[in-house]
Amino acid sequence: MSIDIGMAKRGRQAFHFDDIAIVPSRRTRDPEEVSTAWQLDAYRFDLPLIAAPMDSVMSPETAIALGRFGGLGVLDLEGLWTRYEDPTSILNEIATLEGPAATRRLQEIYSEPIKAELITERLRQVREAGVTVAGALSPQRTKQFADVVVAAGVDLFVIRGTTVSAEHVSGQTEPLNLKEFIYELDVPVIVGGCATHQAALHLMRTGAAGVLVGFGGGATHTTRSGLGVSVPMASAVSDVAAARRDYLDESGGRYVHVIADGSIGRSGDIAKAIACGADAVMIGSPFARATESPGQGFHWGAEAWPSVLPRGERVDVGTVGTLEQVLFGPSSVTDGTMNLVGALRRAMATTGYSELKEFQRVEVVLG
Repeated sequence: MSIDIGMAKRGRQAFHFDDIAIVPSRRTRDPEEVSTAWQLDAYRFDLPLIAAPMDSVMSPETAIALGRFGGLGVLDLEGLWTRYEDPTSILNEIATLEGPAATRRLQEIYSEPIKAELITERLRQVREAGVTVAGALSPQRTKQFADVVVAAGVDLFVIRGTTVSAEHVSGQTEPLNLKEFIYELDVPVIVGGCATHQAALHLMRTGAAGVLVGFGGGATHTTRSGLGVSVPMASAVSDVAAARRDYLDESGGRYVHVIADGSIGRSGDIAKAIACGADAVMIGSPFARATESPGQGFHWGAEAWPSVLPRGERVDVGTVGTLEQVLFGPSSVTDGTMNLVGALRRAMATTGYSELKEFQRVEVVLG
């Protein structure tokens, strides 16, 4: 529904996850009978939870741990683990930074060059643990390091940026042609973010196996205040889910997975994202609160350290428990930051659904 913003501009009303609620149905079921499994290409996961490629969340060790629990950890292949042989002391320092000095110091820390041999080593470490291997690059770095990533044995390739389009226009450099790039790769590609039906449809036509919805880094992002760019996530996920349906018809049956990425800080947000049409969610801050996370209770993303225009910040999210407790409980808090999987199971059981695909059809209301 479009409304008048003023005499010269109209805008469509859109909704955040906080604006909607899931409606119970006439049927309920036992939470133990609910399945949270999903499959992307040849890879099956017990949990629809993907850890965002952020240094405060994912190290090779935490990616392995999450993989063993049934989720998917994605390494930031432009982060500290591919710039420093041992970033432990750097992570300890970041945890002590205060105020505006934090951004300046992050810019200095991330000025260290990315090393191809460290990309290979980090992915090897995850692969040898026997879990699904996923690594992320920004669109700007993809052409430079893609061959290294694929040669290292990555299972899933993630191209993640604040906003990723299938048609980037540049008079300065040769842009990444997503369609050609994805066609030539031998591994499934997840790409995003996007937030509109049209942008998502174009990304799906590139051959991507999954599309990220949103701008990522919800808890750490300042894109709205810095650039004025933002789309409420409930509407964005629903719009991209509609693009998935349209592309399914257009392509004669090719299903592209929709992954909500951003503004998902608590268990209720996970349930609402799937209710709006997501197949899975990519989350950062919930995992940053685990005691094993590299950020030690602090959380930041790749947007926090660009030298020209940072669009993110380091935030103090604290810690609530181990990664296992964050995922499966038991929970000692009532704010949705622990037992994420148990809460999702309960939401599905309360509404009578046993599968994630079925739960996408659940009724929601505003208010």
